Amino acid sequence: MRVLLIEDDDRIARDIATSLRASGYAVEREKDGEEAWFRGDTEPFDAAVLDLGLPSMDGLAVLKRWREAGRRFPVLILTARGSWAERVEGIDAGADDYLPKPFRIEELVARLRALIRRSTGLASAVLRNGPVSLDTRRMEVNVRGAHISLSPQEYRLLSYLMHHAGRVISQLELTEHLYTQDFERESNAVEVLIGRLRRKLGVDLIETRRGFGYMVAEPEK
Repeated sequence: MRVLLIEDDDRIARDIATSLRASGYAVEREKDGEEAWFRGDTEPFDAAVLDLGLPSMDGLAVLKRWREAGRRFPVLILTARGSWAERVEGIDAGADDYLPKPFRIEELVARLRALIRRSTGLASAVLRNGPVSLDTRRMEVNVRGAHISLSPQEYRLLSYLMHHAGRVISQLELTEHLYTQDFERESNAVEVLIGRLRRKLGVDLIETRRGFGYMVAEPEK
């Protein structure tokens, strides 16, 4: 899952980015409103953490322009502004959740995790598909009750596929959502990652659709 973090305070941004990466997210950071608007409008992200007090363009204006352009990824607003009227304005502009400063990083991560889960139509923090379960809170994967140790990239890949079960995901989409822009990777990185993940899981969970991509079937009701 790829998250756009927009925060002009370097210390706060560093703490948030560190925690999000430790929780399995690929994080891209911007500190300028104009740049944030452009990236959110032109690049694929699974969610955004958006501070309101930004240089060049206010966070609320960034959010409004995203929504007017049809960008639907969930947005968690951060702000030092405490009035209920401003919170209402943010929600009306298209925010999915609101977190006033100061806040606990653990709460931010939990709220963002819930937003991403709900945006893909999932209710539980534990994703289950056949013998495989993925706990998004603990970043743990089990197959038939046995713990499976995955690398951060393998975990992100499995998490993305299970969040979008029932849909064929192209290699390009996986690349866009698994890696940050500055991450150096080979042209066959996704294929290699898929192969490693399949071997570790040891079950037929990930299907290949030749010429289209990969998918995890929708779990049985």
